[in-house]
Amino acid sequence: MKYFRLVGVVAASAALVGGALPASAAPSGSSTIGAPGLGDPFFPNAGNGGYDTDHYDLRLEWDPTSGELSGTAIIDATATQDLSRFNLDFRGFEITSLKVNGNKATFTRDGQELVITPRTLLRRRDDMKIKVSYHGVPTTVIDPDGAVDGWIRTPGGVVALSEPQGAPSWYPVNDYPTDKATYSIAMTVPKGLSAISNGRLESKETEGAKTTWRWEAEQPMASYLATMAIGTFTVTSGKTASGVPFVNAVEPKLVADSAAAIARTDEILTWEKGLFGRYPFDTVGVIAVDAPDVGYALETQTRPVFTTAVDESTYVHELAHQWIGDSLSLTTFPEMWLNEGFAQYTEKLWAEKEGTATAQSWFDGVYALPASDPFWTVAPAALPGPQELFGRAVYERGAMTLHSLRTTVGDATFFRILRTWVSQNRGGNVTTKQFIALSEKLSGKNLNNLFKAWLFTPGKPSR
Repeated sequence: MKYFRLVGVVAASAALVGGALPASAAPSGSSTIGAPGLGDPFFPNAGNGGYDTDHYDLRLEWDPTSGELSGTAIIDATATQDLSRFNLDFRGFEITSLKVNGNKATFTRDGQELVITPRTLLRRRDDMKIKVSYHGVPTTVIDPDGAVDGWIRTPGGVVALSEPQGAPSWYPVNDYPTDKATYSIAMTVPKGLSAISNGRLESKETEGAKTTWRWEAEQPMASYLATMAIGTFTVTSGKTASGVPFVNAVEPKLVADSAAAIARTDEILTWEKGLFGRYPFDTVGVIAVDAPDVGYALETQTRPVFTTAVDESTYVHELAHQWIGDSLSLTTFPEMWLNEGFAQYTEKLWAEKEGTATAQSWFDGVYALPASDPFWTVAPAALPGPQELFGRAVYERGAMTLHSLRTTVGDATFFRILRTWVSQNRGGNVTTKQFIALSEKLSGKNLNNLFKAWLFTPGKPSR
């Protein structure tokens, strides 16, 4: 995911690993109040209980002069318990109207919590249509590692990059990866600007001095994977050689330096399909904005965002995330290695395929770090806190775990594990405990010591 974020109390890992925090989690007892957070170990207030979202219909307009974002979010959801009150995650903005199932609802604000009281009690399994109209100037979010996410102003416009906690900075949302939904996103901007988002471009209509871009993301996605990039882009569209529709949006000054990597899109997709199975979405593409101070790329679903020119290795990484990280999503944030370790190792496999380096030579180079090096102090599945969520251990030690698995079980079994992992969990949420169980089942080996050493124990593992 946040690819360039290589910075850098063992958690009750046995309890944490595999600990699901479903978006439908209800408070204990007979309360009809939806939980204000899902209790993630790193972001306990993220997400909300009592309902599952099905679809977001975002109808927005952005003014580049004032920086104001205004519009309406219509959220289709289903109650998973009786609800007299429930929350959405939403930061800032003035709310001008809020309705539930067509009736005016009362609301209060408490930090990122938008606390909603519908006119009448919602019964379990009731349909919910939540309509929030709002306006204001969005603010960016500073993450525990010091990076920015959310609604980010760039020299050429704006880009929304929302992992892990930025989505509520630009739309009201049940902000947790276990509650995926489909999206319709319409953005109105001054004529001459482009507004690029996820999925398929449904329409582009100009009326007077304004243009509205409408996008449809028809496969469910986690809220942090929704994006919006506004600026002056060179936009190209068509189909790859294997027939996947694409839309690419690249700021003009980045076009030349991005061309070589983008030209290999179909080749990379075809190769990654050999690793992980069929491509999980119905469109592909890139967004490249000139915002190097942001410092990372992000695997926004169907259309990864780069904040510098698109380079081949990073592109391989972000496209790998479309399978692992997007289609297969986290259950809790401390298991980020399941996203980043896999995408990082995919880069090493690509280099091996290209003949530029072997995964073993890369592994040996990192393993040569002395045991006293700070790199070994962080175990990727037992992170000491959210400041390490995108640290080097998550990426590189996570990838080294996979290489150790590969050398232990052999290539045939290892690549079978990868394909089975994706096919069995397509569109769902996963845990480390599940991956360990699958690896042991398909290999017929007890792998407890391997995973304990590489994932859960600070210190340099023995080979």
